[in-house]
Amino acid sequence: MATRKDPSEDTCPVARTLALVGDRWSLMIVRDAFDGMHRFSDFQRSLAVARNILSDRLRRLVDAGILATRPASDGSAYQEYVLTEMGEGLFPIVLALRQWGERHLFARGERRSQMVEKRTGKPVPLMMPRRGDGAVLLPEEAEVRKPR
Repeated sequence: MATRKDPSEDTCPVARTLALVGDRWSLMIVRDAFDGMHRFSDFQRSLAVARNILSDRLRRLVDAGILATRPASDGSAYQEYVLTEMGEGLFPIVLALRQWGERHLFARGERRSQMVEKRTGKPVPLMMPRRGDGAVLLPEEAEVRKPR
């Protein structure tokens, strides 16, 4: 049986990120947190995930500093999960996944949720990486330089 490499020893930022939030449930929890969900029961209802899996993923996200817990805003005995600054930094990743899915996984005119700017109600423009001069950066114009 192959042993898994410790992600903290990996020099690839993509590998380290995926080790933390690369499973389906973790990213869906983060997505729901961006949509304003804070309570365990709300996440469970939205995701239809088993309690033990949800509990595990929430704990991992809190331990990693992506979510924090706080007393419930309504004064009840419950706790809420809120995105930290680190968690909010995942917004471009969630948006990029959403936009890729919109482009490649839905038929023209098929019903889907849509990300819009609150102020204007207009769709969020397509995210594209940019070169230093502001032009769109194409995949063939970038490379990964690995440490020696």
